Amino acid sequence: PLDKEEETAAANCTQPCLRESLSISDLECSLCIRMFFEPVTTPCGHTFCKECLERCLDHRPNCPLCKQSLREYLKAGRYSPTVLLQDIILATFPTQLAERRELHRAEMAELSNLTKNIPIFVCTMAFPGIPCPLHVFEPRYRLMIRRCQESGTRRFGMCIYENGKSFADYGCMLEIRQVELLADGRSLVDTIGRQRFRVLSRGHRDGYHTADIEYLEDKRVSGEELQELQCLHESTYCLAQRFCEHGDLTSRHILMQHGPLPEKEEDIQASADGPTWCWWLISILPLDPSYQLNLLSCTSLRARLSQLQHILRALLQQPP
Repeated sequence: PLDKEEETAAANCTQPCLRESLSISDLECSLCIRMFFEPVTTPCGHTFCKECLERCLDHRPNCPLCKQSLREYLKAGRYSPTVLLQDIILATFPTQLAERRELHRAEMAELSNLTKNIPIFVCTMAFPGIPCPLHVFEPRYRLMIRRCQESGTRRFGMCIYENGKSFADYGCMLEIRQVELLADGRSLVDTIGRQRFRVLSRGHRDGYHTADIEYLEDKRVSGEELQELQCLHESTYCLAQRFCEHGDLTSRHILMQHGPLPEKEEDIQASADGPTWCWWLISILPLDPSYQLNLLSCTSLRARLSQLQHILRALLQQPP
């Protein structure tokens, strides 16, 4: 066995030897033709950058080189780094690795901005404080969801499609609570609505839509106006309770799916988006998406409550 001094001498000798026998092209990912970053090795023995492999698996659950099925590997959703390869890169090309890491950090920083180039999922109506379960299967949205997780924001915008535009002018930010990966790469994503926003400009990134946005806030009122608003809030909530207790088959089915009407909030102006129960009601009422969008974009709680009161009265007058 080698003593301590011999071990150190052997290690010092290894680095120059490695550097002489390896070139950067030996440490390149076959998918992005750049130096490996966070290399992972598949069960079939092929190595790629973690991000490159994930993007390939968004399209097909097979190894990009030998086409062997990677369904079980994909389902596990855990990619252990190839530690030996990481150590070799660090020992032989530390400067190039630092540059590669810096490039990745810059890309992540750009992705974590929550008003500029935010990712937009064009699909359904979403509302503040209301859960929005999603089934994600398109490659572009798989990539988008993963980036939202990797950048740490766990947020993206949800908008509906609108004729003549790629998506509507108003939407709601969604926060990812949980992601369940399936063996074929699809995922079930549990999200909840956060702030409403207005689209300022539209863009694209790797196949999905992006937007520069500004957040919406309800106009605050005080004094006599606030007292009137509280009375309107009280009477509309009573109508909502009557609607939920109406007992016809449709509303019973709705309550089974969406749970009970949320409690009234103490301070009706505490949130920039107003009381959550209003959004819960808007999400379950039989309303046209364009009408829901109109309510989403409205920054007057008074106007929103008045419209809800009008709808509820009409529904409650209908014979069962």
